[in-house]
Amino acid sequence: MIKILHFADAHIDMARQGQLDTKTGLSIRVMDFLKSLDTIVETAIAEKVDLVVFSGDAYRDRTPAPTYQREWGRRMMRLSRAGIPTLLLIGNHDVSPAQTRAHAMQEYDTLSPEFLHVVSKPCLLGPEELDGVQVQVVAIPWITRSGLAASLNGGEGEARDLALEIENAIDNLIREFVQKLDPDLPTILAAHASVAGAKLGQERYIMIGRDVMLQPGLLRNPAFDYVALGHIHLFQDLNEGAQPPIVYPGSIERVDFGESNDIKGFVLAEIEKGNTRYQFRRLNTRPYIECYTQVSGEERLMDKLLEALPEAGEMKDAIVRLTIDFPRELEPLIDERRLQEKAVEAFQFVLYRRPSDRPRGRIGDSHETENLTPLELLDLYWKESHFTGIDRDQLQSLADGIINASRADEG
Repeated sequence: MIKILHFADAHIDMARQGQLDTKTGLSIRVMDFLKSLDTIVETAIAEKVDLVVFSGDAYRDRTPAPTYQREWGRRMMRLSRAGIPTLLLIGNHDVSPAQTRAHAMQEYDTLSPEFLHVVSKPCLLGPEELDGVQVQVVAIPWITRSGLAASLNGGEGEARDLALEIENAIDNLIREFVQKLDPDLPTILAAHASVAGAKLGQERYIMIGRDVMLQPGLLRNPAFDYVALGHIHLFQDLNEGAQPPIVYPGSIERVDFGESNDIKGFVLAEIEKGNTRYQFRRLNTRPYIECYTQVSGEERLMDKLLEALPEAGEMKDAIVRLTIDFPRELEPLIDERRLQEKAVEAFQFVLYRRPSDRPRGRIGDSHETENLTPLELLDLYWKESHFTGIDRDQLQSLADGIINASRADEG
């Protein structure tokens, strides 16, 4: 039996703004992410795991500031000094689209610290590469078009810009690795990728229309005993109750109000041939509270806004956002100071105003809509509707990308 700790999507520098921690000089929100990472490292050491699998996205982007590299490095070196083999997959936020540029964890390749193994291209790792751990890992980091061409020993120009071709090539790579497996050793498939049918977290607006999709049938191959995924921020098992478990552990902290209701954590798994058991360990993360209200007139306006917020004690140390839809002429009557006073115990309070210049009603009720572009119509729809947990600007940006891509295809 092999015991592993599986986590993903750390994004330790995602929250760069806000109050500073006086001891470290770092944002307190960054310290929240590092606290979760500390819990993961301490659990790996205390539980004496045989292997740590990190399924990608250490940072916000591929050019993290040296301070964040230092903080990530300190935690990884704790695992190294504890003698715990650790597999670090490169995720889409860690990788450069150009093959000649370094990825965000290149220093571990360069310095080769003991027990830390960075995976930047598809490979099959066995006990010899994993410091004697009796397991084999089919490792699939985030694949770029240029990276796929390189892994297939071809030139970048030889790979056509077609997602389907990339999906087929990755499928073929995985099947080739399966043919090389030792049938007597337990096998992990570790990948930073999207899987068709997975429930999407806040990364939804990044992934739609851009991701290469792995098919779940490929991952349910009985040759695998555990599938350790990263990239989607929501914890889920895509093969629940069956073997092998196909697990996204989710991100280690909330990165946005789109994840306000998500539970964050990591996975401990005991892996045997054909019989893997795992448990999800919840992390103690800072709560996000999202509130919404709509007002249409002056009567009891501030009372209604104050009532839309939870009681002061419920907001203690939370990140709170109140979204208000209102006619623009009421804006001078909104007293943000009173709202801030009620939310004084919150870690952060954000007031999101959404003034409207026209009465609310059905979009089709006005002949003016006949002259609007699709994007203008969609923006009007966002204004007329409320979607909890999703920013209208993100949705509008996503729609703009889809419409432009569709026009390019037609052209």
